[in-house]
Amino acid sequence: MKKPPVTPDLNREAKLKAFDRLLTIMDELRENCPWDKKQTWESLRHLTIEETYELSDSILDGNVAEVRKELGDLMLHNVFYARIASERNQFDIADVLNAICDKLVERHPHVYGDVVAQDEDTVKSNWEKIKLKSGNKSVLEGVPKSLPALVKAIRVQDKARGVGFDWEKREQVWEKVEEEMREFREEFQAQDKEQINKEKATAEFGDLLFSLVNYARFIDIDPEEALERTNKKFIRRFQYLEQASARDGKKLGEMTLAEMDVYWNEAKSL
Repeated sequence: MKKPPVTPDLNREAKLKAFDRLLTIMDELRENCPWDKKQTWESLRHLTIEETYELSDSILDGNVAEVRKELGDLMLHNVFYARIASERNQFDIADVLNAICDKLVERHPHVYGDVVAQDEDTVKSNWEKIKLKSGNKSVLEGVPKSLPALVKAIRVQDKARGVGFDWEKREQVWEKVEEEMREFREEFQAQDKEQINKEKATAEFGDLLFSLVNYARFIDIDPEEALERTNKKFIRRFQYLEQASARDGKKLGEMTLAEMDVYWNEAKSL
């Protein structure tokens, strides 16, 4: 196995010292803090999910200080899970780190072996093939069942692409978007609401969203990030509407849509 050249890390000693400090503090808290002593994998799970979303918010906000803080919170959780496992004689943090190191070496044969990969798509394709050889029965096996639906759509499409199951041109994907839009619209051509087949309409809407996610992937847009940015924009503008109308002595529930649109348009110009 070849050893790729590595740029010297002048801060390596400081990084190792900081990680050792975290391990020491984790041991001390686990043994001396009533709250930390009570925690289990199960009790930490929802907190870890919350910290992950907080990191995501910080990244989208471009808040470097918060990104650093949230990364620290997640690092603590990683160490916490490993500490609990070590108490059960299951594994420790060294096992965790060595396992990920071994996996990275195995799945990067273009860096640590003789495989040639000049672009990102080849790397991803090799990655999925290696996982199948490692015992995975499906390329989609690694997609968590509990992922939010939009993120899951991105991941399953990306993984299918890794083994060559994908459209060839983005024009083909857009045609699929238009096809799904037509099929969804056809479900609402009935004369009244009672005639709409809710189950079929829901299925068609899902197909439309899936095809839009596919097209976004083809033009290198992260649909999850795009939607979250729109969510933040809507919240910011709506909160301006609330605050500005309140300053004028108006109440949202008593305003007409036209009146609210005045404040909405003001918010858009800010």
